[in-house]
Amino acid sequence: MTAPVHDTSANAEKTATADVAADVVRKSVEGRSLRQIAWSRLKRDKLALSGGIVVILLVLVAVFAPVLVDLFGHPPNKFHQDKLDPLFNTPKGDFGGISSEHLLGVEPNTGRDVFSRVVYGARISLLVAFLAAVVAVILGTLFGIVAGYFGGWVDAVISRVMDMLLSFPQLLFIISLVAVLPNDLFGLTGSSVRIAILVSVIGFFGWPYVGRIVRGQTLSLREKEYIEAARSLGAGRRYVLFKELLPNLVAPITVYATLMIPTNILTEAALSFLGAGVRPPTASWGQMLSTAVKTYESDPTFMVIPGLAIFITVLAFNLFGDGVRDALDPKGTR
Repeated sequence: MTAPVHDTSANAEKTATADVAADVVRKSVEGRSLRQIAWSRLKRDKLALSGGIVVILLVLVAVFAPVLVDLFGHPPNKFHQDKLDPLFNTPKGDFGGISSEHLLGVEPNTGRDVFSRVVYGARISLLVAFLAAVVAVILGTLFGIVAGYFGGWVDAVISRVMDMLLSFPQLLFIISLVAVLPNDLFGLTGSSVRIAILVSVIGFFGWPYVGRIVRGQTLSLREKEYIEAARSLGAGRRYVLFKELLPNLVAPITVYATLMIPTNILTEAALSFLGAGVRPPTASWGQMLSTAVKTYESDPTFMVIPGLAIFITVLAFNLFGDGVRDALDPKGTR
């Protein structure tokens, strides 16, 4: 009696199918890091990705402003009186003098290239917004984590300081400060002084918002088991604060920082509009809007362009910030 003949090809096919099924099961239960989870959520949010792309483009425009102006524009402070109507000092042509030579037209009364001033204005707005957000995040994280971890009188004092700063009239304070400070300060001159003041004051008055978020998260995290375990093993306060608590606060801090930047952009534009921003002739979106108020009836295009720049920038940051918040939400669907 002969042994049965086995179908080797069928067995090999069954083995391959079993291996594929095992790989699928293994991948389905394989753990993913928080970064992978957040990125997978963010990729599914088309609005957030669109906002992020616009944000990246705006940053590139600000960084490479001199190159863009050399290629497509003119020096931002160069007058082009030949492009203006000699009787009314308004741009020749339709839509504010938009042409192949001046992509966004020219400024009334001066004839300066609007494209160049918008590009350089992006530098001021983004620089002030980012640096002020960094100042606010550093101060807010430091004071918030100390208040939440130590509690008691330390928490009470820091909380009252935050309440006081949140009720302080920020815009009026900056306007008053700009009026009394000299043009030269700490080795800085001209617009550099104004930028330093804007960054310092906006960041200083912005840290209580971050501080409250960090304090609340710290109050919740300090009672977790891993914090108690670190204490029982003899970890010092500094280790617990910066090695155990701080890494778990990165997500809410990142979310609030992305949402704070558009607010800072609006604050800088408002201050420039009121005359408390950078000094002329340095280009600023808010300053351009302030100038356009006097000429909007004869040249409405000059008001629309910087207004659109502010609108698109703030919208892009808000969309991206909302997407980051949803992606980092631990209660979100995975």
